[in-house]
Amino acid sequence: MKHIPRKRFGQNFLTDDAVLYDIIRAIDPQADDNMVEIGPGLAAMTRLLLESLKQLHVVELDRDLVARLQKTFDPARLHVHSADALKFDFGSIPLIGDGKLRVVGNLPYNISSPLLFHLTQIAPQVRDQHFMLQKEVVERMVAEPGSKAFGRLSVMLQWRYHMELLFIVPPTAFDPPPRVDSAIVRMIPIAQPLVCDQQKLEDVVLKAFTQRRKVIRNCLSGMFTENELIDAGVDPQARPEAVPMEQFVALANRLQSPAAQ
Repeated sequence: MKHIPRKRFGQNFLTDDAVLYDIIRAIDPQADDNMVEIGPGLAAMTRLLLESLKQLHVVELDRDLVARLQKTFDPARLHVHSADALKFDFGSIPLIGDGKLRVVGNLPYNISSPLLFHLTQIAPQVRDQHFMLQKEVVERMVAEPGSKAFGRLSVMLQWRYHMELLFIVPPTAFDPPPRVDSAIVRMIPIAQPLVCDQQKLEDVVLKAFTQRRKVIRNCLSGMFTENELIDAGVDPQARPEAVPMEQFVALANRLQSPAAQ
């Protein structure tokens, strides 16, 4: 029976074989990899991954697709987790070999940012991540300070990952075709990120980019004095998108100290 894509799950199924093989080459799956696929859908990428892997874990929300996967694949090789990826404990997946998790998937546009933040919780246990996302989202993830695309997502993810936009995927590669271009991004966790409390960094970044057209001194008024900004290496007259990730970390660390209270 043909599966009808469901808008509430953000389902756009990748159907272009050339794009699929490009993604598999970028991932380069090896037999003993600890790999989990988010949102396997109709299993187009799942099948190709299983050609190289001994086993694969998948997380799928749509119960109809869960049933289809369970009927189609050998349960000894494909471990199907019927769950919401935003709530799923990726750290619960049993690991073999080098003990590092590899995460892949065509992420639904409507949950991509929350899911990326959710995955930061297990970054130390992850070897790499390869995702299909809306092109605009990937551009924000990898944006350099000073560009209009640089923002909250840029700072929070660049603090934790090395990231690279690999290639663009057109709407015609999907069924149904989305209204925007997609992109493949590679994310490799930084082994020793700058020391910082993630929630404090989130607090500073969120406040800074809420009014991104203002200078940072005004954006962070009430949180830092002008002298505190200068001490952290931040130009008080700079706009938030011109402030590098490292300086946001410095501000977050000041927020933790008694002197900043």
